[in-house]
Amino acid sequence: MYGVYDDSGKPVGGRILSEADSTLQLELDSGKRVKIKNAQLLLKFDKPQPAELLREAELLARGFDLDLAWEFAPEGEFGFADLAADYFGSKGQAEQLASWMALSTAPHYFRRAGKGGQFKKAPQEQVQAALVGIEKKKQQAAQIAAWSEELAAGRCPEALQAQIYKLLFKPDKNGPEYKALVQAALASKTAPLDLLRQAGAIQSPYAFHWQRFLFETFPKGTGFPALPELPAIDDLPLAGQSAFSIDDSSTTEIDDALSVQGLGSGEVLFGIHIAAPGLALLPGSGHDEQVARQRLSTVYMPGWKITMLPDAWVERFTLTEGRDCPALSLYCRFDEATLELKSSETKLERVRIASNLRHDQLDAVITEASLRGEAPADYPFASELAFAHRLAVHLKAGREKVRGKPETFNRPDYSFKLDGERTEAPSGEETVRISQRARGTALDLVVAEAMILANATWGGWLAELGVPGLYRSQASLQPGIKVRMGVKALPHAGMGVPQYAWCTSPLRRFVDLFNQWQLIACVRHGRTAALAAPFKPKDAQLFAILSAFDAAYTAYNGFQQQIERYWCLKHLQQTGCTELTASVMRDGLVRADTLPLVFKALGCESLERGTPVKLRLTGIDLLTLELHASLLERLQAPPPADAQAGEETEEDEEPAAAPLQIAVDLNDAEVAGAA
Repeated sequence: MYGVYDDSGKPVGGRILSEADSTLQLELDSGKRVKIKNAQLLLKFDKPQPAELLREAELLARGFDLDLAWEFAPEGEFGFADLAADYFGSKGQAEQLASWMALSTAPHYFRRAGKGGQFKKAPQEQVQAALVGIEKKKQQAAQIAAWSEELAAGRCPEALQAQIYKLLFKPDKNGPEYKALVQAALASKTAPLDLLRQAGAIQSPYAFHWQRFLFETFPKGTGFPALPELPAIDDLPLAGQSAFSIDDSSTTEIDDALSVQGLGSGEVLFGIHIAAPGLALLPGSGHDEQVARQRLSTVYMPGWKITMLPDAWVERFTLTEGRDCPALSLYCRFDEATLELKSSETKLERVRIASNLRHDQLDAVITEASLRGEAPADYPFASELAFAHRLAVHLKAGREKVRGKPETFNRPDYSFKLDGERTEAPSGEETVRISQRARGTALDLVVAEAMILANATWGGWLAELGVPGLYRSQASLQPGIKVRMGVKALPHAGMGVPQYAWCTSPLRRFVDLFNQWQLIACVRHGRTAALAAPFKPKDAQLFAILSAFDAAYTAYNGFQQQIERYWCLKHLQQTGCTELTASVMRDGLVRADTLPLVFKALGCESLERGTPVKLRLTGIDLLTLELHASLLERLQAPPPADAQAGEETEEDEEPAAAPLQIAVDLNDAEVAGAA
């Protein structure tokens, strides 16, 4: 005796070995023995063999007309054997099994009604809706197949072209466009990105990188929402002296300015004045929640930037020359001869900005020699800058003593300039000019030491008053010890200061704006500031802001490095460069001498660190940002080991381009199965 039973919707047959009141034991063709419940048994028969019966039933089920069966099926519950008698005019075993197989695989026509092979007709509206859905799926499957074939043939369908960046970076994996791409990639055994490039879908490598960044960090676009007017601020006293700023000509977010009073009197009052948007952009007011707290920082790139704050807000608080600007001012009183710090004081005030000095216009004029009186000093604020530079040298020496070794600048800064004026983001085809600018120039030193002084002093003041702040710290200068952000005033070994809180760029970084809110409370409330500050100790928002800023700032810096790498490669193309000189770093990585580029070069794997080499450029890929090169010539013997080491911190290191990744996943089981 044989039997066929229902194994989770699949008919399985075997020889019946034994029967009990509620169970049976069968032996399958494979020799495996199974125990089933009586309710699972569909048929019992003596012949034919189960495999033969199943084959015959499957052939009958393929031609089963579900529409016809649904029309004459009874309204109540019925058994598959009864329907077989009506449909086939026979209750033969093959006909019965074919009916069960057809009904079981068509839930949109027939529903199961308990166990034992009972069914019930689905409502007519459900059947109609299901048929529409089935037809839609058939059409979609046909469309997916057509798109896939078109892609494999080297043409990109319009539907895929219209959402190419979404498809690559944030795809809808249930969408037909995504499935077509995966299907074509699997069929052609080609990576999705290469497939799209071959089909002409990615016409602009620059747009590819730009749109990728926007999809990941600005999914709603870079425009600002409609915002209410910032509230008026209280009248502030006017400072008794004017100040000057030092920035590049392209800078519009001028956060800081300096002033010097009392020269020749024996005591000098050195002023550091920071733009004060925190006076109007109030925590919890909704403005910061909608704008600054979402963006967290300005994004910089050659020829363009995405500001943290709307232009109107920046314009209101930027330290523009000829205006009396609201400022948070730190006044440090120094002995003019010894440069000993006597005292410091913080004020909220208006400061007259007398001039916006520009690096690119004055770096060659304001030199160390002119500041020391060894060369003519024919420029504005000559005496003030001379004192500021002398103070900066003194402050730097003090920090280096704490650090245990001097700061060194082994590599220059680079300036990227794109030809032409623009009111929108670059296209990527502009002519780029890349120039070197030595690090640690006289003006750089003046500004850097003033900002370090302010950030360290204000960070210490916050800690002294018990007011929470956001800090940067580094436990030591040992390799691998990273600079971290936290809520505690810990030493920063790299800076050589007892604590370091970012406070001097509130127009560009949310952390600085946050710390400014806390500092404003300190100015207004003094020793009771801990009770009046917007954010209290152990406030959960501290860690939320810290985590969000750290992630955003890392992403923005990563994009800036990536897009600068693009322009470096574009520069090589535009200039027709075929050879570069470089120095070996490690494991075949080299650093170009005249560009901020790190890349792999064949033939340099075994060379010592610091070895100067000449390289032949063999290929450039602007999409993957890869530069292919090989060793042409070793220029000279490597320098001594101690000279090779230099001083390279994690923050200074220029990383090689990371492998390009897109969101198309060929291992997605669901999609691959559909394909």
